[in-house]
Amino acid sequence: MDYKILIIEDDKKIVNFMSMALRAKGYQIIAAHNGNEGILTFCTENPDIILLDLGLPDMDGIKIIEQIREVSEIPIIVVSAREQDQDKIEALDKGANDYVTKPFSMGELLARVRVMERLLEKGNSNLPEKVYKNKYLTVDTDKHKILVDDIEVHLTPIEYKLLVVLISNRGKVVTHNQISKEVWGYGETGDSKNIRVFMASLRRKIEKGPSSPKFILTEIGVGYRFTEE
Repeated sequence: MDYKILIIEDDKKIVNFMSMALRAKGYQIIAAHNGNEGILTFCTENPDIILLDLGLPDMDGIKIIEQIREVSEIPIIVVSAREQDQDKIEALDKGANDYVTKPFSMGELLARVRVMERLLEKGNSNLPEKVYKNKYLTVDTDKHKILVDDIEVHLTPIEYKLLVVLISNRGKVVTHNQISKEVWGYGETGDSKNIRVFMASLRRKIEKGPSSPKFILTEIGVGYRFTEE
């Protein structure tokens, strides 16, 4: 399938650079140079993926994420010069799927786009299968069983919830706030230390090399991502 990508970016040189590289990989490209044009193009062109700059001349990109999320779950990758953790957290909390900081390599951006393709191919479903299997890890959500190399491991209720939340959102960055809301029922950024403790314990139980994890990847200062591979 030839996916259609909407680039919402006011810097025409960046638009041209991204467009050329993406078209070379077979993607259809449409572009908008401000927020209002971006929203209109989204509504009329029905793209599959959005690449969004936050610093647009007429509105903040966060507002675009909010408006699109009211009507669509289309994958959104933020491509922004804003490097502060709080900017990343806000964009992801509002519904962006991923965040790439400028300057970026085209190879990295293409890899992030491929992750969004896999989400589309899976229908963005949240763990529809009763049994999830990846390499040596098996998660049976019906029986609440976790197997590593077909040997059952015991998880605490919190660890089990963490794992299910990450697998349900695999391929996407899950922020500390999102984890707090899903696992504990509230979203306080101060809980990131507690999350790190539980995540370290979970990794020791399901990762063969906890110091070089294959499943649960850390997005420093933002949250965690469960691998798609």
